Amino acid sequence: MRIPGHAAAPGRSRCGTSGSGAWLAFLLAVLSCLTVPARSPAQAAKRSVVRPGRVLDVRTGELRPSQAIVIEGEKILQMGPAGEVKPAAGDTTIDLPEATLLPGLIDAHTHLTFDLNSLGYTGLGISTAREALHGARNARRTLEAGFTTVRNVGARDYADIALRDAINDGDVVGPRMVASGPALGITGGHCDENLLPPAFHFFSSGVADGIEAVQHKVREVIKYGAEVIKICATGGVLSKGDDPNASQFTLEEMKAIVADAHRLGRRVAAHAHGAEGVRWASEAGVDSVEHGHLMDDAAIATLKKNGTWLVPTLFLTEYMQQNMERSEVPEFSRQKMRWIAGAAQQNVKKAFDAGVKVAFGTDAAVYPHGLNAGEFHVYVKLGMTPLAAIQTATINAADLLGGTWTKQVGTVEPGKFADLVAVDGDPTKDVTLLEHVKFVMKGGVVYKNDYTKR
Repeated sequence: MRIPGHAAAPGRSRCGTSGSGAWLAFLLAVLSCLTVPARSPAQAAKRSVVRPGRVLDVRTGELRPSQAIVIEGEKILQMGPAGEVKPAAGDTTIDLPEATLLPGLIDAHTHLTFDLNSLGYTGLGISTAREALHGARNARRTLEAGFTTVRNVGARDYADIALRDAINDGDVVGPRMVASGPALGITGGHCDENLLPPAFHFFSSGVADGIEAVQHKVREVIKYGAEVIKICATGGVLSKGDDPNASQFTLEEMKAIVADAHRLGRRVAAHAHGAEGVRWASEAGVDSVEHGHLMDDAAIATLKKNGTWLVPTLFLTEYMQQNMERSEVPEFSRQKMRWIAGAAQQNVKKAFDAGVKVAFGTDAAVYPHGLNAGEFHVYVKLGMTPLAAIQTATINAADLLGGTWTKQVGTVEPGKFADLVAVDGDPTKDVTLLEHVKFVMKGGVVYKNDYTKR
């Protein structure tokens, strides 16, 4: 036996000894004869061709009829009129003649590892490991609802980092995730769990007070895998004992957070309801303000001036108003929700009218995961066109994610991930069609196809 590339010594067999060699030499010779597996030639990436009735260009609103999208591996290779795109031998063809195809949707504000019952006293009995498993279930629901990319802004003890890595490794089905790990907040603030009595001396893992401490915390969460930094600039709604109008981090603390995060290549998302917190977060240079439900005109003008993205999370106010009384949400949370729900849509509409940049986000977990697309109709109700609402969850959200994401998601075009969803009808006329997605592909893999059931 001869292994290619290895010549045998003259006068001696490669697989034996010359005469009565020692037993050890014999064993070594036998081991040297074991076959080295040949490298299999690289397999060509799997190809498929999707042929929908129409493709929506989310930049222009044009509905292009009878298109064909050629997918190789996880990327779009080619797109053009179906009559000009010929499938190659071995291609898988997916015909969707009645469907309107558009890019996979992006939700820039999720909490996949949380559920509504995680947010009250029952959440004290839920371990981080159990939350990660909740996240696996919620990730599948979110993907099947048409959201192929999410930004997860806040989870306990890095459960969302573990979920993201499991999805990336193919262990769990779910959307692409940009994950934050623990949200940063002040002692006793919205991002510091405050339902345990003092005897426990408990602080959430994102708590930091003072400039030196917040700098350390930014570096710590990045060390453990955070791709975006989430901070709490004001009090919250579902938390106990804090005021949504009250600022939490100081302006100087937020500037220190943003400076370190940006220097280390991470963007910053700031939970903020009250006007002062919104202004301070924007002036500190955060990339997005989440919620903004109690903004005033000066806060809106600051967002506009600085080009800060607003992620409104409005559907939750409608859902909670309709379902709060039969939910397990504690009464202290219900009282704040009733108060804030009335102002939220009015104030966010002012931001829409002022031309503030808007990216789609839901706060899913405050209501059931998988209902994310309910956010669209609220934007339309407040004056957006359906196309503009769709843009918040495609090109706008991709721009907010930044970095390579802008080049990878948000539109249907060659070179981008083959993340595609399809609906019946024309969503630029009826945006609620996106609440009933019929087809979902992520990275060239089909995860849902209700058209095959007809």
